[in-house]
Amino acid sequence: MPTYKAPVEDYKFLMHDIFDLQQYNQLEPYKEASPDLIDAILEEAAKLTENIFQPINQSGGEQGCSLSNNEVSTPDGFKHAYDQYQEGGWQGITGDVKYGGQGLPMTIGLAINEMMVSSNWGLAMYPGLTKGAAETIHTWGTDEQKDTYLPNMISGTWSGTMNLTEPHCGTDLGLLRSKAEPNDDGSYNISGTKIFISAGDHDLTENIIHLVLARITGAPEGMDGISLFIVPKYNLNDDGSLGERNGVTCGSLEEKMGIHSNATCLLNYDSAKGFLLGKENKGMRAMFTMMNEARLGVAVQGLAIAEVAQQNAADYARDRIQGRALTGAKFPDDAADPIIVHPDVRRMLMTNRAFNEGARAMAIWAALQADISHNEADEKVRENSKDMLALLTPVMKSYMTDQGVEAASRAMQCLGGHGYINEWGMEQFLRDARIAPIYEGTNGIQAMDLVGRKLPQKNGEVIKNYFAMIQTFIDENESDPEMERYTTLLDKASKRQQSSSMWLMQNAMSNPDHAGATAHYYLNLMALVTMGYFWGIIVKKAKSMLADGQGDQEFLKNKIITADFFFTHILPETTGLRIKVEAGSDDVMALDANSF
Repeated sequence: MPTYKAPVEDYKFLMHDIFDLQQYNQLEPYKEASPDLIDAILEEAAKLTENIFQPINQSGGEQGCSLSNNEVSTPDGFKHAYDQYQEGGWQGITGDVKYGGQGLPMTIGLAINEMMVSSNWGLAMYPGLTKGAAETIHTWGTDEQKDTYLPNMISGTWSGTMNLTEPHCGTDLGLLRSKAEPNDDGSYNISGTKIFISAGDHDLTENIIHLVLARITGAPEGMDGISLFIVPKYNLNDDGSLGERNGVTCGSLEEKMGIHSNATCLLNYDSAKGFLLGKENKGMRAMFTMMNEARLGVAVQGLAIAEVAQQNAADYARDRIQGRALTGAKFPDDAADPIIVHPDVRRMLMTNRAFNEGARAMAIWAALQADISHNEADEKVRENSKDMLALLTPVMKSYMTDQGVEAASRAMQCLGGHGYINEWGMEQFLRDARIAPIYEGTNGIQAMDLVGRKLPQKNGEVIKNYFAMIQTFIDENESDPEMERYTTLLDKASKRQQSSSMWLMQNAMSNPDHAGATAHYYLNLMALVTMGYFWGIIVKKAKSMLADGQGDQEFLKNKIITADFFFTHILPETTGLRIKVEAGSDDVMALDANSF
């Protein structure tokens, strides 16, 4: 039976010591976010996820959702767990206070999200999608729409979804066929079929607010003719109470590899009443509000599953007795040593640990950039944070979800044959993890977005600012004997990325296949350099705190040990990635299609 313990100590270290969130108390979300309040929220979130969410994760995955008479039921215990989540006010942690939210920073919301996904991915997806839908309405909705939907969505009384994919189109949404016919009262009749709709129907909330892409009658073909609509499961009466059932039903539930406890629905829209969100034919722009937030959320899912898998693998490795240490018996009075003495097991556990802690720092930084971009008074600072977040969102989504799969696989490997057995829970982690590189834009699409759109952004000024951020850290610390080792390795890795960037600039324009074939390698190279930058910040702070006798000494020493492993065993992968980028596309494209 798997277990889970929320990484509260690590979050406190990042929020208070690494990023010092108190320096941002001029920003509205941070005015009330004192260290004591942050710690209290993290500790209460840990109790919720460890004691309420986690115990029903495995059973929920085994039971799955069911469909009867067009109504979906979630697994046993999910409604009770969701009610406790909703009654505790957790849905509104970062929501606008005007509509009943608590207005706290995204950094806190992100930490809670990781805990929820680690403890119960399927259950966490229901409120996670609601948050994205609510943010989209908050950004693009009229005052009347905000007043109508946001209070109940922010409270968790209602939930939300995003409806993009259709049976014949996924990434290429310009092919969608769902249509919207105008009514005299300003509403629209929405008709069509959407597939792969996470949390598309369920019994957790009294209403579900679907955000649906469709084409208004007479609109242009392709992406330029798509609009976004609010389509509630239940229509609303004039007083805001629930009225009759709208024309949207769940036709079937997808049989999936993982996340069985989340309802992935085929939704049929049969003249369902919908309301335009944003402007006509500008639906993709509005939907990207939800997509961009969702991509950061999916990146955290990769981290979250890696964390819970790592915890269970480490527990098993400390307990499982098998063989003797290569350097001699560590427990000579026992029949064998625990497998954590074996270097190969250590290699897998250290790889996971280095990824988890580095990725968590990246995620908190990203959430901080989002808070700054929405709340900072200085336009230049606000714009810089927005640009840096846009640059690194595809990097985080792709790298962190790919590594989530790899980390779950390594964790399973630590358990040997037991890892492959359902009882231990590791196979559920691996199955659940595999969706994250696919949904919210496949990782190949993320890589192409990075190379094709983000690198040239503002004539290359954003990527120049990114390199300058890393170089500033190197310049400020390279003369420090305690940091020289790390800055030297980071500088070499950064120069490899700069070389690859230049190669793409010189070659991808003449042959776009060079960009397509190498974007994945370039993205991973950038991810490692970025993670190296944050590990550098972490190790510098840990060494400073140790020298001053501050903090938990063992915790800080372990940070340095893990940083050492990252810099010597993981960051050098940038060498091979540079070679792969600069190899171009010739060998990739050489084989005839019929020869595959």
